[in-house]
Amino acid sequence: MDQQVLSQSFKKFAEEECKGTSELYEFLSLQVASDEQLLELSAYVREGQPRPNMLFGAVHHLLLQGLNHDLKYYYPSITNPPKNKKDAFPLFKDFCLKNKEKIIEILRSKLVQTNEVRRCAYLYPTFCYAYKQVNKPLAMIEIGTSAGLQLMWDQYSYSYGTDKIFGDVNSKVHITSEVKGELPEIPSSPPPVTNKIGLDINIPNLNDDEEFSWLKSLIWPEHKGRLRLFDDAVELFKKQPPNLIEGDGVSLIEGIAKKIPSDQAICIFHTHVANQIPKDVKLDLLNKIEGLGKERDVIHVYNNIWDKALHLDYWIDGKETKLIIGDTDGHGRWFQWNLVDSLMSY
Repeated sequence: MDQQVLSQSFKKFAEEECKGTSELYEFLSLQVASDEQLLELSAYVREGQPRPNMLFGAVHHLLLQGLNHDLKYYYPSITNPPKNKKDAFPLFKDFCLKNKEKIIEILRSKLVQTNEVRRCAYLYPTFCYAYKQVNKPLAMIEIGTSAGLQLMWDQYSYSYGTDKIFGDVNSKVHITSEVKGELPEIPSSPPPVTNKIGLDINIPNLNDDEEFSWLKSLIWPEHKGRLRLFDDAVELFKKQPPNLIEGDGVSLIEGIAKKIPSDQAICIFHTHVANQIPKDVKLDLLNKIEGLGKERDVIHVYNNIWDKALHLDYWIDGKETKLIIGDTDGHGRWFQWNLVDSLMSY
């Protein structure tokens, strides 16, 4: 692969994703962007997977598994307090080159499957708003569900900068997020949910130490709050897991949707997944959902199909409504609530 393309992916990762949230990855990513050997290493990442996330995840994974190297002293997830990031790159490169074969094996075999529980902070009010429009119990279907932790959104509690708590007030999983804009009136308790079905080409086994460790390694080293949310959500998940089905979600969606009784609204959602889907498959998914919407009440919540904004499309009695909720932070730290009609033409 063209090194210039690889380099640009790391620069973009540093500037658009890491800035203001991970000083270590921002610094390392900018260094990797100008290092031929490490860019060559990143080329082993499977097609369609984000290369910076995979490379940094692979290194973090090996460190968390106990591979001994002085690089660990720069990772807040391992050493507290960590050493200054500005001295980390020579050790990062040394670690990568010394463990090149182990890293290549990870890059070739694993996927970026970020179980970002905090994204439920913007899903909760979105699903509540959609339920208010359709007034039917929600049958949830998540495409690209990974371990299925977002499917449990109705079993978490939420607060948005005030003392008021929404959702399941007794939940051990409490999610906080900043709202830019004014939230609509949403109920303190979640709407009724009848089904929770998660679809993914690879369903991680949370009871497998290796797979569990990989998911934790995808959480950035400074993000201890994300790690706590993940651990708490996994604990809750194991008590009452949703129905997770391994396979291509776009291919499966119609067959699964048709098994859901008509007195329930089908609520299809996916976050930060569609950017890995080819354009023709995106169009196929949208066409299938629109086809379902002509036959019954359907809700579709998504981002990263055409832009980063959070979209809410729904069909009630065959009538289509398309809305844009607003922009969202990739890790759910904040989101905009500024409902506008979507004028986008597909």
